[in-house]
Amino acid sequence: MYSKGLVPLAVASVATVTTALALVFFYAPNDADQGFVQKIFYIHVPMAIVALCGFVAGGVFAIRHLRSGDRSWDMRSYVAIHMSIILGLAVLITGAIWAKASWGHWWLWDEPVLVSFLVVFLLYCVYYPLRFSIEDPDRQARYSSVFAITAGAFVPLNFIAVRLAEQITHPRVLSQTGGSMPGEMRLTFLVSLLGMALLFVTLWKLELTAKHASMQLKRLRNRARVAA
Repeated sequence: MYSKGLVPLAVASVATVTTALALVFFYAPNDADQGFVQKIFYIHVPMAIVALCGFVAGGVFAIRHLRSGDRSWDMRSYVAIHMSIILGLAVLITGAIWAKASWGHWWLWDEPVLVSFLVVFLLYCVYYPLRFSIEDPDRQARYSSVFAITAGAFVPLNFIAVRLAEQITHPRVLSQTGGSMPGEMRLTFLVSLLGMALLFVTLWKLELTAKHASMQLKRLRNRARVAA
């Protein structure tokens, strides 16, 4: 059931990501202050936005699990959080590279955008030891869902911290006034954001499909042992 629409989604992801990379390297101009290194922005920021949205989605799926008792919603929540943690790690790495090139330091503790994202990332790193320290499947799913909902409610604080920060490193591309980026940069960013979102959904569905197939195979093996 998870594989439905996976092929066209994968094709759309590849096409959009390819278009985004072409725009990044051949269409978007170099930044007047930072030069070519600023182009990491088109990877770093979309990954951060998609990762945060993935964390929130994990909380929404967890709510569905607690309300319905359907374990498939817990699996959706787990995979969404798993994918978001991977993206979050990539965000921190690309952010450190960008900071080193721009500021001469790998990290600045007085930069609210960096610190707030790190707090969210470390919060979700607790999800794994909590989940896998519980052996009973039902309790594991229930406790994981409660954590996912609680942590998901905390994620918007990261966005608020970015909007209220006095020192803004990244241009505001999604503001009501149209943002602070030139048209070429803004278009490239939006295409990159769409490509990252499609890639996330594709990988999410692919992992769900693989886990579902693995569970089905395990059930068949157990039935074969009982029949033998």
